[in-house]
Amino acid sequence: MQRRLILKLVALVGAAALFTGAAQADEVIKVGVTGGPHAQLMEVVKGVAARQGLTLKIIEFSDYVQPNAALAGGDLDANSYQHEPYLQAQIKDRGYKLLKIADTVTYPMGIYSKKVKSLAELPAGAKIAVPNDPTNGGRALLLLQKQGLLKLRPEAGLKATPLDIVSNPKKLKIIELDAAQIPRSLGDVDAAAVNTNFAMEAGLKPKQDAIALEDPKGPYVNILVIRAVDRNKPWVAKLIAAYHSPEVKQYIENKYGGAVIAAW
Repeated sequence: MQRRLILKLVALVGAAALFTGAAQADEVIKVGVTGGPHAQLMEVVKGVAARQGLTLKIIEFSDYVQPNAALAGGDLDANSYQHEPYLQAQIKDRGYKLLKIADTVTYPMGIYSKKVKSLAELPAGAKIAVPNDPTNGGRALLLLQKQGLLKLRPEAGLKATPLDIVSNPKKLKIIELDAAQIPRSLGDVDAAAVNTNFAMEAGLKPKQDAIALEDPKGPYVNILVIRAVDRNKPWVAKLIAAYHSPEVKQYIENKYGGAVIAAW
C-alpha cells in the first residue's frame, strides 16, 4: 500500500512538472501599437506568433509619443507604429536605448481636402495642416515641395520645419497639429497632410480620397522596435518571423489594396 502511494505521489509530481513546463513554454510580451492598420496587423501577427509559443498582449495608443516612452520605461517589450527617422529623433531628443529589429510596412502619406479636388485649386493663403512632430512635419513639407507648392532649404533634409521654407508662391499658411488630430481638422483647413494609419482610422481611403500621395519608396518604412538590452532574447526572432510570415503579407494585400505596403 505504501509503495503504491509513493508511486502515485511520484506520478503526480511528474505530471505537475510537465504541466508547469507547458505553462512556461509560452512567452508573453507586450506590444504597443497605434490604432488602425498597425493594430489590425498586430492582431494577425498575434495569431501567427501563438503557433510559435509566443503570446502577444497588444496595447493600443492614440498618439506617437507614449509608445516609445512606455517601451523605454519597461511597460512594453516592443512597439510597432513608427518609421526610423522618427525613432532616431526620439533617441536623440530623449536618450532612449531603443533598437530597430525589422521593417514592417510602408504607409504613403497623403494630402486630403474637403474643399478642393486638386492641389491646383488651392487658393492663395490656403491653410495647410501638417503634423507637429519633427519627422512627420518634415515629411509633410517634403511632400508639399514635391508637389510644387513650396521650396525648402536643401540642407533641411528630413527634419525640415516651416522655418526652412524659402519659396511659397501661394503664401500657404502651415498649421502644425498633433498627427492623430489632423483628420478631424479637415473641415477647418483647406488641405492637410495625414499619416495613412490615421487617415484610414478616420475612414479615409488613400488611393481614392487623397489629392496627392507620397512615393512609397522612401525613408519612411515602419519598423518593429525593442529595448536594446533585449536584442538577444529568443522571443525577438519569433516576433520578427511572425510579422514577416506569408499570412501577414497576404492579409496586407487583401485588406488594404495598396494603401499599406509590405516592406520585407
